[in-house]
Amino acid sequence: MLYKGSCHCGNIAFEVEGDLTGAMACNCSICSRKGSLLWFVAGEKMKLLTPPENVSTYTFNKHVIQHRFCANCGIHTHGEGIDPKGNLMAAINIRCLEGLDLDTVAVKYFDGRSS
Repeated sequence: MLYKGSCHCGNIAFEVEGDLTGAMACNCSICSRKGSLLWFVAGEKMKLLTPPENVSTYTFNKHVIQHRFCANCGIHTHGEGIDPKGNLMAAINIRCLEGLDLDTVAVKYFDGRSS
């Protein structure tokens, strides 16, 4: 299935293709503050529809994940990183997907605070 998503103001827009069977809620220091629900897909499954310069980036700790957000409205749309096998991965904030009923998505909880 193809999903469309964006930040609140539309400065960041994207498409992501895949089978959304569940999402992850993490309690690490950044995820607990953002409140995002993450769906992990292969990097090539996400396509940015707006210019890359519209996307701001924040990194912390080991600097292995690029947390992407809109500098205008502040919404965290996705993150990008490399999986253990060296493949580009995207962590989509499913709260940014259009027309998605969040109550239909199974959420698994990850203890990122202890990792």
